Amino acid sequence: MRVVQLGPYPPPHGGVQTNLVAIRRYLREHGHTCAVINLTRFRRLDADEVYYPTTSLGVLRLLLGRPYDVVHLHIGGFPRFRLLVLALVCSLLPGRKTVLTFHSGGYPQSPAGRSASSRTLRGFIFRCFDRIITVNPELVDLFRRFGVPPNRLRLIDPHSVSAPPDVPYPVRMRKFIESHSPFLLTVGGLEPEYDLPLQIEVLGRIRERFPNAGLFIAGAGSLEMTLNQQVDAKPYAEHILLWGDLPHPVTLRAIAECDVLLRTTLYDGDSIAVREALSFGTPVIASDNAMRPEGVHLIPPASPEALLAAIEGRLTSEKRERPKPESDSHNIQAVVDLYRELLS
Repeated sequence: MRVVQLGPYPPPHGGVQTNLVAIRRYLREHGHTCAVINLTRFRRLDADEVYYPTTSLGVLRLLLGRPYDVVHLHIGGFPRFRLLVLALVCSLLPGRKTVLTFHSGGYPQSPAGRSASSRTLRGFIFRCFDRIITVNPELVDLFRRFGVPPNRLRLIDPHSVSAPPDVPYPVRMRKFIESHSPFLLTVGGLEPEYDLPLQIEVLGRIRERFPNAGLFIAGAGSLEMTLNQQVDAKPYAEHILLWGDLPHPVTLRAIAECDVLLRTTLYDGDSIAVREALSFGTPVIASDNAMRPEGVHLIPPASPEALLAAIEGRLTSEKRERPKPESDSHNIQAVVDLYRELLS
C-alpha cells in the first residue's frame, strides 16, 4: 500500500501532527509506504519521504509524480480557501483514493460551520472525497449537512493510548520541574484562543496558598514575545517557564507526571493532550466547550475565579493512584482498515 499524507509535519508538535505521525509510523512498521507532504510554513530539507514544497505547483508535482494509492489530507482549524482548492485538486487526482481527516472539533459551532449546506462550494468539495474521517459526532452531523453520504463518513478518535515514554527531560526543564511542587502544565499553541494570560495571572494567587507552585507552558505560536513580556513583568516570573515547541515523547512524560493539566480556551475543539492526560489518570481542568470527554473538570471560559477554585480544589483533594495504560493503537488500525476498504 502506498499512502501520502498532506498536512502539518513536526516540528512544531501539535495534535494534528501527532495523528499524522502515528499513521505514518504504523504503516511503515507494517511494511507499507507512507510519504508526507508538509503544508505549513515550517521548512526543512526533504528527507525520508517527507517533503517540504514551497509552492502549490510543487505540491501538485509531488502528487502527480509518484504512484500513490491513497491521498490523505489533514485539515486542522478553519478550512481556508487555499486548503479547499487543494482538497478539490486531491479529490480529482486520477487513479487515487482520497481521504480527508477534519480535525477542527470546534468548527461546527463557528459561523462558517453553522452555515453548512449541500448547496455551498464547501459541500461540493467535501462530497468529492471517497471518505471523510471526523473526530467527534458534531462533525459527523456537519458533513451530513454538507451533503456527504453517511456511508462515506467515519468517526475515528485521533488519539491513541500509549504508556508514558522513558525519555529524559531537557536539563533546564528537569530542573524547573524538580524545583516546583505542585507542577502545573499546559500544552497548546501560544495563540489568543488558548487564553494563556489567564493562567499566568492566576498562578500568582495559587502561589499564595502553594508557594512552591510552578507553571510550565509547552507550545509555540504568534504570542511568544507578548507572553514572555507578561511573564517577565510578574514578581513570580521565575516560576513560569514558556518552553516553546516540545517533542511529543517529552510532552507525554510531562503530562503523565504533572499535578494538573490546564486547558483554558476561548475557542477549542477536541484536544489530544486532554485525552492523553485522562488516559494517564492526570487531573484535567479545562474550559467548557460542550465536547470535553468524561472525567474533565469543567470551568467557564475566561473566569479567573473558577480557574483558581478548580486548581485549589484539585490540589487539596485526595490523590489517587494513577493507572499505567498499555499501548492501544486501535484508532490508527481503523484508519488503515479504511484504506484497505477503499482499495478493495
